[in-house]
Amino acid sequence: VQLQASGGGLVQAGGYLRLSCAASGRTFSSYHMGWFRQAPGKEREFVAVIARSGGSTYYTDSVKGRFTISRDNAKNTVYLQMNSLKPEDTAVYYCAADDTFSTRVNSYDVWGQGTQVTVSS
Repeated sequence: VQLQASGGGLVQAGGYLRLSCAASGRTFSSYHMGWFRQAPGKEREFVAVIARSGGSTYYTDSVKGRFTISRDNAKNTVYLQMNSLKPEDTAVYYCAADDTFSTRVNSYDVWGQGTQVTVSS
């Protein structure tokens, strides 16, 4: 599978963005899908994960109640709706695919190219 992330941009604090990650190649619905982010000078970190069917999700504590991960297997796309954005959400956001439902960066074998999200104060 190949992944293409999009939807990043510049937004003021309190604003919102929706990221998309389109998949091509092997059957999208066979993968659990994760979103990760990497801020300048920091390690890549887990944001959210959604199960193959979309029935299970999990979030890092800092985004709970603000971000929502979802997927449309018919469109081979996973989304990250980001509301009430904060300056500390500024990072490059990556989507990733794996056979396991994991929060660990090292678990994921397939990565998209990343999309920049910048939140101004």
